[in-house]
Formats: sequence, C-alpha cells, structure tokens
Amino acid sequence: MQRTDQFLYLTTTGRKTRMPREIEIWFVEDDGCVYILAEHGRKAQWVQNILSEPRVHVRIGEEKWEGVARVLEPDKDSASYSTARRLAHEKYGWGEGLPVEIRRLTLAIQDDV
Repeated sequence: MQRTDQFLYLTTTGRKTRMPREIEIWFVEDDGCVYILAEHGRKAQWVQNILSEPRVHVRIGEEKWEGVARVLEPDKDSASYSTARRLAHEKYGWGEGLPVEIRRLTLAIQDDV
C-alpha cells in the first residue's frame, strides 16, 4: 500500500557545524526503501551533508526512524535510479533530480543460547 503523505522530514548532520539540519522534501517508496530527489544534485546542502555523514533521521507523518542514505549513481545503480525517478514522476509529475536512497536501520538482536 502506497502512503498518502506528500512530504517527509529529513534530518541530516551539518558537515561543518555537526548540528542537526531538517528539510521537508517530496519522497517515494519502493521495496522497503525511501527515495528523495535533489533538484540541484550534489550541490544541494543536504546532499553534501549526506556525503559527509550518511546516517539520517526520517519522519513521515507520525512515524520516525533512523536510516542510512546514499546518493545513487546512474550507471552503478541504474535500476534504483530509474525507479526512483519514474515513481516521482508518477506521484508528483516531476522526477528530474538526483535520487538519494534511504534505508531504514534495523537493530540485530541476538539471543545467547
């Protein structure tokens, strides 16, 4: 089931200040990943922050979680790259930006047996 939320709130760590930086941004989802697109590519401040520190905090509606973000490369990540752009076109009518993938961090719990 696709979410009806239009925006997510992404908190990155400022690469110079080390302070939290939050933005509101359009997003799409596919196969357990969230994708956001940077209109200004690698020049976007939040992209620069992710390149410096990939751990991020995501808030969608009332749901909050920690994740790891990475900038997708058109050749190396061609399937995810094109999927993110296609889904953004379908949801918003725009998808020309640089896709960034965010994967939820999960805690591995081991039982000592």
